[in-house]
Amino acid sequence: MNLYTVNHKFHYELENLTRAFFPNEKISVEMLDEIPQELSPPYILTVSGEELFVSVSIGEFCKELTCVKGSDNELLMATLLYRLLEEYTGISLSWGLLTGVRPIKLFRKLKEQMGKEGAEDYFKNNLLVSEEKINLAEITCSNEQKILDLSKKDSFSLYISIPFCPTRCSYCSFVSQSVEKAKHLIPRYVELLCREITHTAKIAKECNLRLESVYMGGGTPTSLEADDLAKILKTVRDSFDMSTCREFTVEAGRPDTITEAKLIALKENGCDRLSVNPQTLIDEVLVNIGRRHTVEDFYKSFELARKVGFAHINTDLIAGLPGDTPETFKLTMDGICRLSPESVTIHTLSMKRSSKLTGDNVQIAKRDCDNVSAMLSCAYDSLENLGLAPYYLYRQSRMLGNMENTGWSKPDFEGIYNVFIMDETHTILACGAGAVTKLKDPYSDRIERIFNFKYPYEYNDRFEELIERKKTIGPFYKELF
Repeated sequence: MNLYTVNHKFHYELENLTRAFFPNEKISVEMLDEIPQELSPPYILTVSGEELFVSVSIGEFCKELTCVKGSDNELLMATLLYRLLEEYTGISLSWGLLTGVRPIKLFRKLKEQMGKEGAEDYFKNNLLVSEEKINLAEITCSNEQKILDLSKKDSFSLYISIPFCPTRCSYCSFVSQSVEKAKHLIPRYVELLCREITHTAKIAKECNLRLESVYMGGGTPTSLEADDLAKILKTVRDSFDMSTCREFTVEAGRPDTITEAKLIALKENGCDRLSVNPQTLIDEVLVNIGRRHTVEDFYKSFELARKVGFAHINTDLIAGLPGDTPETFKLTMDGICRLSPESVTIHTLSMKRSSKLTGDNVQIAKRDCDNVSAMLSCAYDSLENLGLAPYYLYRQSRMLGNMENTGWSKPDFEGIYNVFIMDETHTILACGAGAVTKLKDPYSDRIERIFNFKYPYEYNDRFEELIERKKTIGPFYKELF
């Protein structure tokens, strides 16, 4: 797909909107000062002249729309493009023109500026968002607010990265290493990670920061042995002032990595929120996505976590996985609801560029978008009937149907780190390979980032360089306070 932008700079949003309709298409963008004499089909031509002009040529479909310029020409041009792509594909996107990661943050900002009715009206008439998603945005925004109010100017959260997995799932694009290939790196990695945690805690203390939540993710943290898990969590407890910490989450994402010894190590060392993520309760779909565990393995792991004493278990599911259908997805939801977890996160499959699915050229049709919409409706109805409510929401590019990922919870069981990180509420101090520290100015929207090395071998080999980068944290807070 070729996107030509002529005499304007709206290429970023127009490219993202095009990708919402064609999540697995390669989109080439050319920014030009005048209309080229030859255009390479399939193409989208967008021109800002005396008026705004958009033309779409895909196969036998060749149409154009124009409109008079206004106060927001980017929005007007996006609307023209949306109408043409909607007609060509037969797909109406529930989130309309919105392609950003944080629609709830935008909704809250609009509520502050123009009130609830004004925000809803803007979403509906300017951004073409459906009534269903406007309602979801309003409920989620309200439930988020009580969590956001917990954060103070000196608040921060801690993220710990464990970039190892038993295998790589077909939909995954995270930087993670299989334990089989990277086992030799783990002892040194754990040693250095504990050093980084201790060093980070010293910085937090010097800056007089208040710890709100801890999140250990990956990868799959439970790929590590019980002794290593205990060592890392004990380092956190011994290094940080945990008296203000409201939540300590560990992702035990893959049931095939969970043992009683590991769960005990987590529980005894402060973890109070556990995430066990089957993604689906259909064995054939698990095979399709490259998972080595069975549905029965998940049930046993969940039961074991309860036996060890975890009172807050989260489960993650993905709508739109290869081989799944609305009917089989309902079976998954029925199975999850029988377990009555305290929180559930419903993800929509994203066709990430570096995932195996995209590499295998899996194609997305209108039927897939319709199916994932039906799956989300089933999930939301099931969770609402179970007494859960949405408390955070975010989106990714290349999602089926341009949908969303939504966290649901029982009252007082929200995953507060999820809200803090997605809203960019306060500073996140991050440790481990691939982790990104985000320093948040509490008086503005300014965020400064400190990147750790992506891969475990880089982390191990260049650890001192990484520590050097964190010297900027102190001056950042000295300037503020």
